[in-house]
Amino acid sequence: MCAQKYFDDFELGERFVLPSRTMTDALFAAFQLASGDNHPIHYDVEYCRAHGMPHMLAHGYQVLIQAAAGAGLFPHVTEDSMKGFIEQQSRFLAPVYVGDTLYGTLVVSDLRPGRTTGVITLGIEIRNQNGVLVMDGSQKYLLKRSSTAIEH
Repeated sequence: MCAQKYFDDFELGERFVLPSRTMTDALFAAFQLASGDNHPIHYDVEYCRAHGMPHMLAHGYQVLIQAAAGAGLFPHVTEDSMKGFIEQQSRFLAPVYVGDTLYGTLVVSDLRPGRTTGVITLGIEIRNQNGVLVMDGSQKYLLKRSSTAIEH
């Protein structure tokens, strides 16, 4: 589907834009079912309003999954070189409610070469429809180096 890239083919600042997603009632229900989180802040609108929120509040992990690299091109360009997803870090900076639309971007922020593999760090930015940064963080992947880089 895509031209293949190895660790040595990436450059700092390279961007992978993820598809936007609007946080619907259905997504909240699906996440609650999958996670087992049963706190009313995530599924009871009246509870949320009684506690000063405009609608149901997204769970942090529900926001985090909007940074899934698999939603974009990164795993497609690394099909031949991917060894594994090895680390994830995140900070939740602003609330996300039902009706918010989230926009995710992954940016190559660090490249650590090894002998036959390298660790690529993708910085994460998730913004809402108003441009507010609601989450940031990073993901690390272990990728094979290209055979020409290993030979040199």
